[in-house]
Amino acid sequence: MIMHILILAAGSASRMRGGDKLLEQVDGQPQLARILQAALQTGLPVTVALPPDRPDRAAAIAALPAQKITVTDPAQGMAASLTAGLASLPPTAGVMLLLADLPEITAQDLITLRDAWAQEPEAILRGAAADGTPGHPVCFPPDLRDDLMTLKGDEGARAVLVRHRARLRLIPLPDHHATTDLDTPEDWAAWRAARGTIDPH
Repeated sequence: MIMHILILAAGSASRMRGGDKLLEQVDGQPQLARILQAALQTGLPVTVALPPDRPDRAAAIAALPAQKITVTDPAQGMAASLTAGLASLPPTAGVMLLLADLPEITAQDLITLRDAWAQEPEAILRGAAADGTPGHPVCFPPDLRDDLMTLKGDEGARAVLVRHRARLRLIPLPDHHATTDLDTPEDWAAWRAARGTIDPH
């Protein structure tokens, strides 16, 4: 049984007021390229779900060897990206759902999830902060694919997690890697200040 990583990168980033959080510079490169490179370091197949109207996102990862698919209706919410991405994967594959806007997730974090899934492929594995706060990514076994394909709106996979909570296992990752997502320019400025890095703008 193999796992695929599905990076959800079709969101509108509407709270960035004209900016694009997936193109924010992190460690000297656009966040989307950084997280895709981390995913590729796992050795797993990687698919990126992209919107039709953000050519700069596609350009940022054009040189990287991942499958890229276009989500035709990303305004329908995160579920549209999730189901479009899943439909492009082999039906017998497990899937690691990875949000593209997690600036602290590292290749080692994803390898930790990959290795845990290899040991427990029937479980739902969810990355968590070091203090146990649930976060991302989330790994789903293949038998839950039909449940995931029925999702609608912007709740992501929450309903599936609730329905199958007895199968859920939290996998602690360092610090706040699993829970840091930055949705506004102020979030990005505060995060950079805390890290002691300079705003590239």
